[in-house]
Amino acid sequence: MVKRSGAGSLDQRVTFQDKDFVDDGYGNKQTIWVDRFTMSARLQPLFTSKLDVEGVSQARLQSQQPYNLIVRSCADTRGITPNWRVYDARAGKTDKGEPKRFFAIKTIVDPDERRQYLEMLIVQGLAG
Repeated sequence: MVKRSGAGSLDQRVTFQDKDFVDDGYGNKQTIWVDRFTMSARLQPLFTSKLDVEGVSQARLQSQQPYNLIVRSCADTRGITPNWRVYDARAGKTDKGEPKRFFAIKTIVDPDERRQYLEMLIVQGLAG
């Protein structure tokens, strides 16, 4: 567990996104990502051999970088599920409106069960 020394350790900005469905005008529903809220967080890369961070993509081995994301526990963050995704708000979005640096949420835990912080295992580059 990460040592928490107050709000100063939450020095990054992240935006959480949830899936929504829109009509494309022809009666088909398309899935889009919608920004729900932005908040301060700690984004810490994980360097361990205990995690399975290699996946097979199009018949070739691809490495994935896991991170530990720490946010304050509040009504908004307690509603997050692994179906959501998160992106680095400081990196911003491309001209097409897609996040430049996004992460899939794998797990969400309350590490000390005091409802102060939530820790999430996230993986960079996966859509979620």
